[in-house]
Amino acid sequence: MQDRPSDLDIIDHNRQAWDRQASQGCAWSRPVTPELIAAARAGQWQARLTPGDLPKGWLPDIRGRKILCLASAGGQQAPILAAAGAEVTVFDLSERQLDQDRLVAEREDLPLTIVQGDMRDLSIFPDDSFDIIFHPISNLYVPDIQPVWRECHRVLRMGGLLLASFYNPVVFVGDRDPRYAEQGLIRPAYRLPFVEAEHLAPNLVRSKVERGEALVFGHSLVAQIDGQMRAGFMLAGFHEDWQPAPRFLIDSFVPTFIATCAIKGDLGL
Repeated sequence: MQDRPSDLDIIDHNRQAWDRQASQGCAWSRPVTPELIAAARAGQWQARLTPGDLPKGWLPDIRGRKILCLASAGGQQAPILAAAGAEVTVFDLSERQLDQDRLVAEREDLPLTIVQGDMRDLSIFPDDSFDIIFHPISNLYVPDIQPVWRECHRVLRMGGLLLASFYNPVVFVGDRDPRYAEQGLIRPAYRLPFVEAEHLAPNLVRSKVERGEALVFGHSLVAQIDGQMRAGFMLAGFHEDWQPAPRFLIDSFVPTFIATCAIKGDLGL
């Protein structure tokens, strides 16, 4: 059995993996159509943290609001929010993903601010820079998400909203061998927090690396939800959603998408 790659920089590897996915036009790298932009300009729009619609009331009137689309490039959410009247900054690790937002911004004459960087370090932005942070599923690509929550809290203004989504961590615990799924079996094999580069067999890790696929981390609900509160947020909403195209057997039994709405407020501590 081959050893795991010992000198792998997972963050840089994942950046390259997303550059590749963007170049191949994956589902999260397909720029929105002119028709959707026109509808957003007319007030008919929907931003998505999960496959379904946002819960009512999670996004207030965004006209004139400063929104950070965090680790959310791909030419989809940021252009829609900008067309709806927000002042939008899109921040992402993948330059090719950001190119999709540039494409839509130029095509539709949208005033998008586009910044390349690591979601754990938002030092390019001053304190209290944004009214809303829109952070769709992406923190599974970094090993520690507490820096993400801390930075989100710092750059949000008092009363600002953090809308975030992530996978239910149950998706990470099952054995990936397709033979179990064929038998209708879910075999727990991995403890949380899940670290793909360490928990999978070395030959499977090396195969993923050689194919240029991203390596992921399965964070616990404590890290995802209590981590926001430890950073200073107050939880104001919780939402679950189903996987429309199940990849794992568990997706058919549990809504494996989770989204939270949190507020930066004065906790009086």
